Amino acid sequence: MAVTTPTKPADPDYVRLRSTATVDSGKNLLDVKALKMHFPLTQGIIFQRQVGAVRAVDGIDFFVEKGETLGLVGESGCGKSTTGRAILQLYKPTAGAVLFDGVELTKLGGEAMRKMRRRMQMIFQDPYASLNPRMTVGNIIGEPLEVHDLARGKEKTERVQELLRVVGLNPYFTNRYPHEFSGGQRQRIGIARALAVEPEFIVCDEPISALDVSIQAQVINLLEELQDRFKLTYLFIAHDLSVVRHISDRVAVMYLGKIVELADRVDLYERPLHPYSQALLSAVPIPDPAVESKRKRIILTGDVPSPVNPPSGCRFHTRCWKAQQICSEVDPEFIEHEPRHWAACHFPGA
Repeated sequence: MAVTTPTKPADPDYVRLRSTATVDSGKNLLDVKALKMHFPLTQGIIFQRQVGAVRAVDGIDFFVEKGETLGLVGESGCGKSTTGRAILQLYKPTAGAVLFDGVELTKLGGEAMRKMRRRMQMIFQDPYASLNPRMTVGNIIGEPLEVHDLARGKEKTERVQELLRVVGLNPYFTNRYPHEFSGGQRQRIGIARALAVEPEFIVCDEPISALDVSIQAQVINLLEELQDRFKLTYLFIAHDLSVVRHISDRVAVMYLGKIVELADRVDLYERPLHPYSQALLSAVPIPDPAVESKRKRIILTGDVPSPVNPPSGCRFHTRCWKAQQICSEVDPEFIEHEPRHWAACHFPGA
């Protein structure tokens, strides 16, 4: 198979296939451009000097349209959660741009960023660690209302009770503490806290991974109901491909700090172009014995390389069965191979 990445910038095909994963269609709420998040590695006790960096996120491009859910999947340690935190400026990005409704977040500071945070919130992965055990549920949910000066006193109490009703909890639980609730109930409290300031965009950082399977479906259904009711936009981070397929409109696949494929949900699951996406999807069981018996499972060899010293060229080439010499030498462009279907691979397809 011929290499699909054109080598000459003057080639008209090259111009046509250049990444449009951040082109604003007029419907974009979030645009992420060349985002990098590197964590420095230092040496020495008194006089510390940087000897390297963990390239947790290393130059990614994508957009999220208003009202949609973009799923972000990949192995543990690939940079999914770091991406979410860097978007919300909980981590200050090393490089790149994050535009929220046209506003460049990386250049905001202090009061301007605090006001912008009302429009975007986060649901954290661990419902046991994300809630302060010394605060009552009423104080946990009501704190954002006070921070943004939205409600105080009786008005705040009524607002907190209404939020508890919205997420399916008893509104009179406001004086209870987090340890008095189950994991699923705690996550609902976390969702209520995120909704308190009436945001437009929510980063859901693996919100069901710490919950029992029987509770996961309830939380997913709640998130979908809230999205319809409040016109929310989600970045849904997860490693469970079945859940992502259910809740997402589009899906981005991440590997070692890079997004390797981005497509509409149906296209990605039925026609994955990148070998890593193909390997991930081959591991998802299909509840049809006839179909399952004919599928070929792709077993990846080797370990995930270190983000401190990632491989040259394509980062997946050390584990890829399609890899050729160019894969170790040239980092493939993240280009649109089909309408709204981007992939970073020299040999995309089956």
